[in-house]
Amino acid sequence: MGHAEVEDEVELAARLRVAVARLARQLRQRTMGGLTPSQLSCLTSVERMEPVRLAELAAREAVAPPTLTRIVAGLVEIGMVERQADPEDARAALITTTAAGRAALQRVREERTAFLVDRLHALPGDDRLALPGLVDLLEHLAEAVPLDG
Repeated sequence: MGHAEVEDEVELAARLRVAVARLARQLRQRTMGGLTPSQLSCLTSVERMEPVRLAELAAREAVAPPTLTRIVAGLVEIGMVERQADPEDARAALITTTAAGRAALQRVREERTAFLVDRLHALPGDDRLALPGLVDLLEHLAEAVPLDG
């Protein structure tokens, strides 16, 4: 690969990074279901991992255990998650989502999807026709395993 091709690839990667970041920010700004960003992130992780111990959740969220304990306490207080004793370890707690928590996540997902549908409808017809292939490529890119890992 020549020098100009490498520069073009770097420029393309930079444009992709900016576009993905802008779109992600716009999606996050649409709705939070009345939750803080950290509560929404935590609730999403609980849903994916449940039942989950606080230590595992803290590692997944990359926050200190005391911080996560406060976030989870807030989610318990508003009825989004339940905290139960871990039958295998009396010192640990297991966190699961409640029906209200799952419903809140569903509303957030639906509102964010509706935002994207509106944006897609605003595209010219030829661009909309190209979207399935683009989404396939983005999914492949997102799932690609790094060479060093």
